[in-house]
Amino acid sequence: MEPVWLVWARELQAVAQTGLTFATNGYDHERYTAIRSLAAKIMATQSDADFGRVEALFAEQTGYATPMVDVRGAIFDENARILLVREIADAGRWTMPGGWADVNQSPAESVIREVREEAGLEVRVRKLAAVYDRARHPPRILSMYLSHFSFAR
Repeated sequence: MEPVWLVWARELQAVAQTGLTFATNGYDHERYTAIRSLAAKIMATQSDADFGRVEALFAEQTGYATPMVDVRGAIFDENARILLVREIADAGRWTMPGGWADVNQSPAESVIREVREEAGLEVRVRKLAAVYDRARHPPRILSMYLSHFSFAR
C-alpha cells in the first residue's frame, strides 16, 4: 500500500493543475499555484527529493489532470524468448517495446506504432495481457497506467 502522503500530494497536484487550466482570474491562479507548491513541498519533504526539481516537474504538467497511459508489447519468438529494446530515456535499461499512448489512438493502435518505431516490426495485437496501476508499485510522482499486450507476427 502506498503512503497516504503520496496520495494527498498527487491529489493536490491534480487539483492545482486542473484549477490552473480553468482559472479565470488572478486570485484563483495564485491560489492554485500555492496548492501546487504545497503539493511539491509534501512530495519533496517526504521523499527527500529536491524541492525545486519536484516543483518544476509539477509546473510542467498542464491541462486537465488525468493519468498517463503507457503501452508495452510482449513479443515472443518460437523459442519463447521475449523481445527487449534499450530505453534511451531511462538510462539505457532494457524493456519491452512501448511508450505513451497518443491522443486519438486506442492503446492497441499506440502499441502497434511503438513496436514499429522501436523494433521495426509490423505486428497485430492478439490480446490485452495486463493493466498495471503504477501507483500500486514503488512511489511515482504522477498517475500512470501501464498496459501490456501480446502479439502475433
